[in-house]
Amino acid sequence: MRKKQFKAESKRLLDLMINSIYTHQEIFLRELISNASDAIDKLAYTALTDDKVGINREDFAITLTRGEGTLTVSDNGIGMTKDEMEENLGTIAKSGSLGFKQNMEKTEDIDIIGQFGVGFYAAFMVASSVTVISRKYGEDTAWKWVSDGADGYTIEEAERNYPGTDVIMTFKADTEEEKYSRFLEEYQLRSLVKKYSDYIRYPIRMAVTKSRIKEGSPEDKPEYESYTEVETLNSMVPLWQRSKKDVTEEEYESFYREKFFDYNKPLQTIHFSAEGTVSYKALLYIPGKAPYDFYTKDYRSGLQLYSSGVLIMENCEDLLPEHFRFVRGVVDSQDLSLNISREMLQHNRQLTLIAKNIEKKIKAALLAMQEQETEKYQEFYASFARQLKYGTVAQYGAHKEATQDLLLFHSNREGKLISLKQYVEAMTEGQEKIYYISAENLERAKKLPQVQTLSNKGYDVLLFTDEVDEFVPQTLMTYSEKPFCNAATEDLGLQTEAEKKELEDKAEKMKGTLDFLKETLGETVKEVKLNSTLGEVPVCMTPASGMSFEMEKYFKRMNPDMPFPEERILELNPDHEAVKALEIATAQDPEKAKDYAKLLYGQAQLLADLPLSDPAEYASLICKLMK
Repeated sequence: MRKKQFKAESKRLLDLMINSIYTHQEIFLRELISNASDAIDKLAYTALTDDKVGINREDFAITLTRGEGTLTVSDNGIGMTKDEMEENLGTIAKSGSLGFKQNMEKTEDIDIIGQFGVGFYAAFMVASSVTVISRKYGEDTAWKWVSDGADGYTIEEAERNYPGTDVIMTFKADTEEEKYSRFLEEYQLRSLVKKYSDYIRYPIRMAVTKSRIKEGSPEDKPEYESYTEVETLNSMVPLWQRSKKDVTEEEYESFYREKFFDYNKPLQTIHFSAEGTVSYKALLYIPGKAPYDFYTKDYRSGLQLYSSGVLIMENCEDLLPEHFRFVRGVVDSQDLSLNISREMLQHNRQLTLIAKNIEKKIKAALLAMQEQETEKYQEFYASFARQLKYGTVAQYGAHKEATQDLLLFHSNREGKLISLKQYVEAMTEGQEKIYYISAENLERAKKLPQVQTLSNKGYDVLLFTDEVDEFVPQTLMTYSEKPFCNAATEDLGLQTEAEKKELEDKAEKMKGTLDFLKETLGETVKEVKLNSTLGEVPVCMTPASGMSFEMEKYFKRMNPDMPFPEERILELNPDHEAVKALEIATAQDPEKAKDYAKLLYGQAQLLADLPLSDPAEYASLICKLMK
């Protein structure tokens, strides 16, 4: 029999496809099963108007048969004539499925998966030769197509008792680099069907090996025997295709645990569908705990993407914004444009629309949880607060509208985490700013003099303890038209004009004391000035750069070798007894005044949670003054 040759461009495409287009050999089974499903869809569609088909919908099936070095994928679908074999198999990238879809009427129950004609040739990644035996519905003759790859193919008459197609693959011999025979192992085939084709709408069947107690064996020492039984490998109907009212919480939870290998219950399930420019169904989960590797580079975010029940991408990052990367779930759409191998999406408007809608759904679900199920949201926030904060400041706040309402910070007044919305709603009459301050932990933050001053005025202060916290107000700038104010570095805006004038008069009166302090402390401080809002503390330290001390520490950790200006401003409480003692000593006993100056400077360092310049000298000064 004379072998027919592929067209020259088809030879090149076949070689490219086998070696380049598909990134995983295991994809071959997904492609062949998808093609078989297409063929059954076509016959099922024909049966809608042709009562001679003579096969019920529940009788349609795809069968996997293992042989000695071979695997056969069979279907009882529409089949192919000789001419269709020539057209669809002899010319690579010619798709019968695509032509059928373009010509058929709009019918909801028909969905052709394979819109490109290259999937069949994925078989040559694992097979040395492929035989296709097919009989077209309505025809009496079957045909056999045989090819060993780019060398060409033959077609001859064959026997098949009923319409449909068999794709018989003779696997390549194992090598040191590749073990092709693994695709004949029962466990491997089960796994591949479960991974890629679990939601094909027709049963995928295979004879599997099972074990049972041998009949007549003693009860105390039972003997076992092996037997084979045809089993359906796929579940067929995905959970997300069902109506929400028909799915129980137990089913949602079970699906999550099995699909995403998490022993914790999900905190929230988001199940919805969309119709319009692009139609799709989505089943999303908000996890209860962060995976152990969530904040590492090894964590892979993204949603599982299906096209008509066939897995296309395990982690489609483009469907999930970075700030919501903790969400797990699946999206299924038949409207997305896929590339030639179906392994990657083309970047298009449809994908962008889905991603935007998913972002809105996630935000709405989290806000509802925050407002209606406070304890549950606190549990969520304990695991993913850092992700939301980094998402807020990323890309110069490009996504802050999606995240700012989800953030929580510790309220000094309430003694718990609150949202920015709650802070603004509880602001004291006349308060114009959102006050915050940073410290290593809550206890230290509460004791900072600025916090005590604001509390005495009836103003709440947000206490920041995470290194990313301080970047948030710098990114947001305002919330609900209220500006943020760093209580440690900015003017609190608490003094009246009369109070400001009074402080200026005191500073003029104490000019000699302030100059003496600056001279005594030298380059350790950039400036010494008065502050009448310090309440019960005598002194405080503020950064001259406008950058808080916590921010300074953060940047030093990031780059220890980077030279960093440490300019400090020493602020004195003119009404405190210790400052008055300094003022008296400056005039009467300059040496003692120097000791006071160093002590006050050390106190300011401790109150600001800064390391003492000279701990030994500080301890010695205390002992000296105690004599």
